[in-house]
Amino acid sequence: MTPDLATADTGPRHEVALITGAARRIGAEIARTLHQAGINVLLHYRGSREAAASLALELNDRRPDSAFLLQADLLDEAAVAKLAERAVATFGHLNYLVNNASTFYPTPVGQIKGADWDDLMGSNLKAPLFLTQACAPALREAGGAVVNIVDIHALRPLKGYPLYSAAKAGLWALTQAFARELGPEVRVNGVAPGAILLPEDAANVGTHEAMVERTALKREGRPDDIARTVLFLLQDAPYITGQVLPVDGGRSASQ
Repeated sequence: MTPDLATADTGPRHEVALITGAARRIGAEIARTLHQAGINVLLHYRGSREAAASLALELNDRRPDSAFLLQADLLDEAAVAKLAERAVATFGHLNYLVNNASTFYPTPVGQIKGADWDDLMGSNLKAPLFLTQACAPALREAGGAVVNIVDIHALRPLKGYPLYSAAKAGLWALTQAFARELGPEVRVNGVAPGAILLPEDAANVGTHEAMVERTALKREGRPDDIARTVLFLLQDAPYITGQVLPVDGGRSASQ
């Protein structure tokens, strides 16, 4: 049986995390890491239902009724509000939100279109803003935390990606702003990955390899490097808020 949204069985009270873009890649690794730490997970996806369902079944095999699916288009404000409502309703509470979902593609100057603005700003900045806002009452009640997946290119814009870089810069600032707005009950932090996974788009592989070469560690990072940092910021950093932690192998320390 596919673990779609339902009211979960009332058993031992576990902490609950909503992870956007949780079906694949870094989002899936974050879900696995939080779940291994004893957190129940709500796996948001937009179109990758098969991958999300497979992950939920994997996690529920380890701990029954601990992972549920939530589908939503994060570019739709009404859908975002409904997602927050369903997330809280699943277990009756919400402790953590991880804003991971993102779109990433080049937008060279002279070729940027309004649709690119809507997509890149929508997924990387607007959606985290409105979803965090919608989840804020439940997070305040739980004394919870938010982690936004930002990017080192928020501070060091990537050539050919001005719109993506600007969107992530906005998310960096939003992380700091929401830390002030939602404190003292809710902590809000961010993780800024560097070269973690090869892009799915072959056209971006060269850029990725160049990033790896410019790291201090001269190697690619792993998804669990990001996931373990997210877990740290959610559970083990009670006096950290308003911070964005680069996890980039030292790339941001070089010229």
